[in-house]
Amino acid sequence: MSIKSYAQAIRDVIAEEMRRDGKVFIMGEDIAEQGGIFGCTRGLIDEFGPERVRNTPISEAGFCGAGLGAACAGMRPIIELMYMDFTLVAMDQIINQIAKTRYIFGGKAVIPLVIRGQQGVGRGNAATHSQSMEAVFLHFPGLKVAMPSDASDAAGLLRTAIRDDNPVMFFEHKALYTSKCEVDDSPDFSVPFGKARILREGTDVTIIATHTYVQKSLNVAEKLAAEGISAEVIDPRTLVPMDWDAMAASVEKTGRAVVVHEAHRTGGVGAEIAAELSERTFRYLDSPILRLGAKSCPLPFNLGLENAVVPQESDIYAACKRALYQA
Repeated sequence: MSIKSYAQAIRDVIAEEMRRDGKVFIMGEDIAEQGGIFGCTRGLIDEFGPERVRNTPISEAGFCGAGLGAACAGMRPIIELMYMDFTLVAMDQIINQIAKTRYIFGGKAVIPLVIRGQQGVGRGNAATHSQSMEAVFLHFPGLKVAMPSDASDAAGLLRTAIRDDNPVMFFEHKALYTSKCEVDDSPDFSVPFGKARILREGTDVTIIATHTYVQKSLNVAEKLAAEGISAEVIDPRTLVPMDWDAMAASVEKTGRAVVVHEAHRTGGVGAEIAAELSERTFRYLDSPILRLGAKSCPLPFNLGLENAVVPQESDIYAACKRALYQA
């Protein structure tokens, strides 16, 4: 075990998997000599060379398509996107080709492809470089979706993604890259997809959170505990597959739930979670399932305005109190 940053954990797993399997390679914009804009591929070019650490032109559609071709030919490509916002210029390749090829060929075409990159607010990157894109890919069958919230899960989930024979959308968060925690150094350490993590047990209200909102929710749970309110905090870890059983069991226990994410509230994954849990746990609910997300506004450049658009800890606190009819 060692203390690593989120970015270092990602970089180390990529290197270890490239050493383990010669079919693993990575490509993307400025990932070689520059090491990626957040350092997640730093130094890999020195060890593996330009054949396995490939700088690409500024054409996400082009290199996502190349990744699909490489996967079909037996390689295990990792594609780094500078910003997950840029998936929007490669949607035909991702949605109509990558997600569907294995199905179209009756399971005979294996697609071990990881598309990874960062998203989210925190750096004032404005409207087209700060979006949270995960809900788009939740909608289309054929893609797995992972969202690690700390360095340990970044390492464990990424290793699982690289070894998976299906395409995986791997969503990192720019504000988490410098965060640190203890990470298992075993070359086979992995975190299974579809297994949520209960970070804090509770009995009064369930908080389901992703990415940076996991720590924010834990902070809120501490504040609620000081008032005698017991909050359970759950990180789904992966959205496809989703650990419905763990979340439903928690809501059955607490009778109340708040779902919080950074993505826009309208059409966000919180809506899907709230709807599914309402069907599964309706007879146990003591109040409606509440969801928090960004306001229906493009993400501002100004950090103060950015904070006004996305949920804050005070919003999570108020939602929990509302669920408890104590607002």
